[in-house]
Amino acid sequence: MLIQPYLFFDGRCEEALDFYGRAIGAQVLNLKRYKDNPEPGSAGPNPPDGNKIMHASMRIGDSTVMASDGMCRGQTAFRGFSLTLETADDAEASRRFKALAEGGEITLPLARTFFASSFGMLRDRFGVNWMVMGPAA
Repeated sequence: MLIQPYLFFDGRCEEALDFYGRAIGAQVLNLKRYKDNPEPGSAGPNPPDGNKIMHASMRIGDSTVMASDGMCRGQTAFRGFSLTLETADDAEASRRFKALAEGGEITLPLARTFFASSFGMLRDRFGVNWMVMGPAA
């Protein structure tokens, strides 16, 4: 069994994919636009802009995260969960934390804890909550 997060960016998916590529090395594996759907309406209401992303998947390290523009209402609500990014060392944790925080909000600065050599929390520019964690302490 496998659980994979599916994030709906309400019209900002392409921007998010580009950002995660730069910030944490995400690689887009699959991308389908609404205009490419041979059966319009079969994947829910089509947004007015057919160039919006109906489905994408990106590889972040060993994980796959899926994404979409969804209904394109501009109302993301990433509440009740965080994505956790575990890094190989503290230098990478610091670099990734700073990159993800660009344009977002740091909710807990990156620092040493009793359970990790570095740990911090942030909400990125799209509203996605992240926990960045260095090696276990």
